[in-house]
Amino acid sequence: MYQVSVEHHFDAAHYLREYHGKCESLHGHRFNVVVTLETGRLNDIGLAYDFVDLKSHLNSVLSAYDHVCLNDVPPFDKINPSSENIAKTIYDRLASKLSDQVKLSRVEVWESPVTHVTYIPD
Repeated sequence: MYQVSVEHHFDAAHYLREYHGKCESLHGHRFNVVVTLETGRLNDIGLAYDFVDLKSHLNSVLSAYDHVCLNDVPPFDKINPSSENIAKTIYDRLASKLSDQVKLSRVEVWESPVTHVTYIPD
């Protein structure tokens, strides 16, 4: 099995509805996102998946979240923009862009250098 990962970030503000603490107030993060896909096969030139293509797909997903208040952007206008919900939303949007030759295995969303969430589907 081969795993291929790329990393990108976006800057955004958010607040957590019904949270009782500091995160209830509007605040910002540089969200760092790491995505990993896996495959058991290499293509004709020996690549599991082209980094350039994976970065492009990830960037197209993350561009909707850069320099906005996440609470104003669907689906976070209806659900809390928690790191857990952000990771799952990124997973769903990115997975739909990938070929069926690979499987998106995980999405990590880092709110800070020491705190992150990993979404791995069942």
